[in-house]
Amino acid sequence: METSAITTAVNASTGPQNKAAISSDFDTFLKMMTVQLKNQDPLNPVDSADYAMQLATYSGVEQQIRTNSLLEGLTSQFDVLGMAQLAGWVGQEARSAAPVAFDGGSVAISYAANGQADRAVLVVRNADGAVVAREDVPVSDTDYIWLGGNAVGDPLPDGVYALTLESYRGDQQLGDATAVNSYARITEARSGTDGPVLVLAGGVSVAANQITGLRAS
Repeated sequence: METSAITTAVNASTGPQNKAAISSDFDTFLKMMTVQLKNQDPLNPVDSADYAMQLATYSGVEQQIRTNSLLEGLTSQFDVLGMAQLAGWVGQEARSAAPVAFDGGSVAISYAANGQADRAVLVVRNADGAVVAREDVPVSDTDYIWLGGNAVGDPLPDGVYALTLESYRGDQQLGDATAVNSYARITEARSGTDGPVLVLAGGVSVAANQITGLRAS
């Protein structure tokens, strides 16, 4: 049995690039089917099985799109519920590996140096990614107070800085640089494309699922 043009069109339209077109105009499929029936050869009409397959295909596409719409609605509701729960976080201090908003004051950070390291270096990069300071820090996994000094110890300008830790044994670096965590006060909870987002003091944004600790401000 030869597959008709309408079936081919429906199947082609179910690809990811055409989902928006399908959901925007279901009537297109009905119009195509009507035109096909009007212009069919009376001596060689559309096979009933082929016609049934077209209807089933169309119905399947419609149901899938309605299901997707329902899931999108549920996702939005879950996001709202998630934000309602996160509202209680606003005002608290969140622990994350997000960049640090430095305003001239000290910043409590935490990190974990490589277990075989005998030296650890805190690497500070500005918003452009340039290294503006390298500071030897204790080889431990305890909290450390970063004062925001540059290479000669002068205070860095106010701004957002990314902190990482390099571990060394002698002159050899052990693996790649690792994350440095810090605490910052949560000022706002927002809805993001990939889930709830928290805005920290200084304007730094971090996904809610990247928060690894909370404490009273």
